[in-house]
Amino acid sequence: MALERHPVTTRAMARRLPQLVRRSLALAWKVDRKAVVALVVCQALSGFFEAFGLLATTGTITALISSGHITDRLRDALPSITVLAGAAGLRALLGIAVGNISSRLSPRISREAETQMLDAAINAELAAYDNPGFNDKWDAADRGAEVARELITESQQLMACLSSLIAAAGVVTVLHPALLPLLLLAALPQGIAGMKAARVQYETSRAISADRRTLGLLRWYMVDKDIADQLRSGTMAEFLLKRYRAIGARVDAATDKAVHRGARYAVLGAVAGGLASGLVWASLALLLGAGQMSVASAGTAVFALRTVGASLQGMVGYGTRLFRTGLYLDDWAEFIEEAGGHRMRRGALVPAAPRVIRAEGLTYAYPESDAPALDEVTLEVRRGEVLALVGENGSGKTTLSKLLTGLYLPTKGTVTWDGVGVAELDPQAMWRHTAVVPQDYAHWPLSARDNITLGQPHGGDERVREAAVHSGAHEVVDELRSGLDTLLARQWWGGVELSGGQWQRIALARAFHRPAGLLVMDEPTSALDARAEHRIFAGLRRMAEDRAVVLVTHRLANVAVADRIVVLERGRVIQQGTFAELTRSPGLFRELWELQNDRGVPAPRGAAP
Repeated sequence: MALERHPVTTRAMARRLPQLVRRSLALAWKVDRKAVVALVVCQALSGFFEAFGLLATTGTITALISSGHITDRLRDALPSITVLAGAAGLRALLGIAVGNISSRLSPRISREAETQMLDAAINAELAAYDNPGFNDKWDAADRGAEVARELITESQQLMACLSSLIAAAGVVTVLHPALLPLLLLAALPQGIAGMKAARVQYETSRAISADRRTLGLLRWYMVDKDIADQLRSGTMAEFLLKRYRAIGARVDAATDKAVHRGARYAVLGAVAGGLASGLVWASLALLLGAGQMSVASAGTAVFALRTVGASLQGMVGYGTRLFRTGLYLDDWAEFIEEAGGHRMRRGALVPAAPRVIRAEGLTYAYPESDAPALDEVTLEVRRGEVLALVGENGSGKTTLSKLLTGLYLPTKGTVTWDGVGVAELDPQAMWRHTAVVPQDYAHWPLSARDNITLGQPHGGDERVREAAVHSGAHEVVDELRSGLDTLLARQWWGGVELSGGQWQRIALARAFHRPAGLLVMDEPTSALDARAEHRIFAGLRRMAEDRAVVLVTHRLANVAVADRIVVLERGRVIQQGTFAELTRSPGLFRELWELQNDRGVPAPRGAAP
């Protein structure tokens, strides 16, 4: 955890704040270098003009309290007053410029942080999503990306306070060296209290992150269009709202506890800081009374002390907020570095379209699973061949298909493409030779064309049309108001919504549009009507001419098209053969085949009495 890496102490805060300021400027540098230069220059000039104005205060007070006619004294004070007014005006203009620059940079920094986090997530192993800890780390990193927009604002506010502090502290030190240490002592109690409160808030945020994520999921499911009918017909609304309120109450209780603890620290810090501030002002009065400071210098000291005090308070406040932001950013930075501990670290070999894909002694176990999903599986599929994977639910068919495509890496054993292990291949180059039709296919909120090409067009619309014809999606596209340019998302203006079967045709078309290589089809016709399903399987042999095809399905009549059928049970291969061989031989395949064909038509019901 970030708290273990960076304990919240005064020394840690003093050491980390410069690092956090550098981090904020580094992120800002990536999005707008000129703005960063302008920001630093404006802050430096603001501090310079503040010191200049404070020094002019002594001359103003000296002229006003000197002997002589009031008109003469005002005339003598006029140059100093002019300097004071000019310095104040310039600082105001610089403050406006700094605020403007910060407002422009903040959303861009947040977007840059989010972009880096998304890049890390999509470059994590797919198995990461099966690991419970990955979601917690993503949630913590997402919080870090969210607060990143505050980073530059808090950093520039801290720099502004530091600039004012340096300017005023220099003046105070010139007036009397004993005043500055006393002021630092006055600010210390509130600084410690602020850091402790920051730690409490951060710990609480991490503790309730899982509950916050659950609330978000419940919110989504209660308003999701796709399951709105099930929510109503299942009368689940009351149950889900009760669960939502219970989790929300738990979050509120933890938040209230953190707020009360933070308030206690704030009260103790304020009391101690107030006593120390009284000591500062008493010391100033003693110096004035003892004649160690002139009245004019004392007046300047009052202004300087107020500036130093405000700057110190600002540094404590903004520094504490920046420190807290830094704790969240530690989670973000850790996720960026390791993608939640699952960053892909594979080879760099660029493969050609595979001729032979082989699994040997293949074993795969999901995280925290008691038994492996696959156990000592050996098989191969060749280009031009259709291999069907058959078995009951939970037999490992989908897991095996993901291992053959390199989406998962084996726990034990090997998966090779033309004799090279998938872990040695460049994953992006390997996946350019794969096409997958999963059971749950994405409904991308993009045009029909982009939904088929996946943003990787080759061969133009002619190639898109060809893939659509093979899948039957051309019938869907022809009915759309703008053809391939139609947005497939009703949530946006001009968009349309497709039926489940229409979406499945689009999903098949996108797989057929992919370059030749490995084609995996997992229940590819589950939402299609009989005519559309016949079209797919009638053309599958031709699709396999330049591809290795893996077909996963429970509809055993469809696997007759396969060259070879592999039957899985509890993660093991128990049968292999052609459709004719397996339907004639005793075993699980024949048993399932007979069950699927045991559909006796019941006799008509008799008339009711």
